[in-house]
Amino acid sequence: MSRRLAHGRRIFLKEALTTATAAALVTPRGALATAPAVAVGPAVVEPNAALVAAETQAHAPMPSLSEAAATDSTHVGNPGSDFMVDMLRAVGIDYVAAMPGSTFRGIHESIVNYAGNTRPELITCTHEEASAAIAHGYAKVAGKPMACLVHSTVGLQHASMAIYNAWCDRVPMMVIAGNIEDASKRRNGVEWYHTAQDLGALVRDYTKWDDMPLSLQQYAESFVRAYSMSVTPPMEPVLIVADGELQERPIEHATDIVVPDLRPVAPPVASPDALAAAVELLRHAQSPVIVVDRAIRTAAGMDTLIEIAETLNAPVIDLLARMNFPTNHYLNLTWQQNALIGQSDVILALEVGDLWGVTGVVSDSIGRPSRRIARPDAKVIGISTAYLYGKSNMQDAQRYSSATLAIAADAEASLAELLRILNASMTPAQKASATARAEPLKQAFDTMRAAARNDATRGWDASPISTARLSQEVWNVIRHEKWALVSSSLFISRWPQRLWDFTEPYQYIGAEGGYGVGYGAPAAVGAALAHARAGRIAVNIQTDGDLMVLPGVLWTAAHHKIPLLTVMHNNRAWHQESMHVQRMANRRDRGADHGTVGTVLNDPDIDFAAMARSMGMWAEGPIAKPEDLGPALARALAEVKNGRPALLDVVTQPR
Repeated sequence: MSRRLAHGRRIFLKEALTTATAAALVTPRGALATAPAVAVGPAVVEPNAALVAAETQAHAPMPSLSEAAATDSTHVGNPGSDFMVDMLRAVGIDYVAAMPGSTFRGIHESIVNYAGNTRPELITCTHEEASAAIAHGYAKVAGKPMACLVHSTVGLQHASMAIYNAWCDRVPMMVIAGNIEDASKRRNGVEWYHTAQDLGALVRDYTKWDDMPLSLQQYAESFVRAYSMSVTPPMEPVLIVADGELQERPIEHATDIVVPDLRPVAPPVASPDALAAAVELLRHAQSPVIVVDRAIRTAAGMDTLIEIAETLNAPVIDLLARMNFPTNHYLNLTWQQNALIGQSDVILALEVGDLWGVTGVVSDSIGRPSRRIARPDAKVIGISTAYLYGKSNMQDAQRYSSATLAIAADAEASLAELLRILNASMTPAQKASATARAEPLKQAFDTMRAAARNDATRGWDASPISTARLSQEVWNVIRHEKWALVSSSLFISRWPQRLWDFTEPYQYIGAEGGYGVGYGAPAAVGAALAHARAGRIAVNIQTDGDLMVLPGVLWTAAHHKIPLLTVMHNNRAWHQESMHVQRMANRRDRGADHGTVGTVLNDPDIDFAAMARSMGMWAEGPIAKPEDLGPALARALAEVKNGRPALLDVVTQPR
């Protein structure tokens, strides 16, 4: 049931909501109380009038801030931005990441004074792309969205790459962009450049929904709708444009504002008939394989998937967009992907973003020839929310592949019923056949793990340090802690998944989604923010080129005292691009001697430890001798366990 605001009163958060709770709890608030004291730091020196004029008004100098305050007779004790903050609280947003911007100054002030900078707390960022990427990483750990504030046209364009990453990664996010809709209200100069007629058009191709409310009533409805859509699979970022005038004007006709209750939307679950058809294929399969991508969000979901795999004794291939299946389970045969797909008669694909890429491959050679990997008669069962959405401009949907049985549903939400039907349907002969597969699969698993350990010893004592040695030394210091890897393992040859024991869904959150460079460091900070509340050690094996996109996020981590262990994979290059240029040179018979021109980060070498220390972090390095790595990691971990971020600069081999 909706609630009307009592006359002259406003709503406030009675009880924070998560995506798993029921309705939003809002309740009437008494007369506006005195705002709690907030430490704002040392006094800021006033800029001179000429500088202010150049930045904010083309034709006339602006008064100083003190002069403006003295001549401003308008006092607003109940601004609309307070209501907007109440909406953040009503849906359970704990953090808002932002680089300051004038078009959302009303919301900014309301967070720090009206809300006392508590639930939500403002996370100060040095770039809007970092704001959105922090929210991206946070949501994948917390299981609910974080919000980011962006400054109209310029801020939204800066944030757009990180929003696109979240879109490709199917991650919920609340983006709130300031704007000044009424042209007659814009000050001369900068406010025109920083305003758009249709701001949402900048990111509409890669957001699930956007709106530009023109009243607080519409804002309330739009905000609840946006949040609900964002957290309902397929999960995606959403955008609300917050008009500057709407933020700053007093609330009028409070009794007319109706705040909709937040009702969680049940995820789409596959029908029993569709799941029965899937089970019919699986229980008759002689060599079934399960492929998982962005499927698992919870420990319960992982447990159910394990039980399905064990019931069938079907090997599991984890595509590592999330932590889907334990790496120490005998059915995790991820590194045997091509061989398993090539011999499988039934493939169960759960939230697989690139179904065609599981069964086929496109060669990186002239003409880009493709070939099928899977057997011609292989049956493919696809359970995915990918069937429920689509955008035509952004080509993240991958090459089209027709599954034998395509089921439009949330995979994790459908697993329990799939397991129930499977257990009820398998005959004694089918159970015996599945049991007979266990021993060969255990032997294959043991062989695979032994090969990984053997491969890791190659170059063990080399300098620069091998990525296998780097990964194993990190594992040695964290293995007895409550830990989580919050960075992609792609550029370190997936060594952590090959050598470590991942057993919980929170221990790996996948990569950037859209492969946008600059995601890693801020997403790790956002993920560490969520892990810290759960008492976990967050580990970020950080690539050097990625960090240089948004190095200011190190300051954000230090400023907010976010415990994060960052270990640099400092190969002093954009190594993937080096390989691409070298491939082109070889293909054209020009030699690969100049393949590193424009793709390396040396001359001079970047001193990441000095950079981190300059931003207030504990740091050591560069470390190039492998025997020095273990003790340095122990020192860095001690700092993190004391609640501070730490960075260790390690000079590494390419991959």
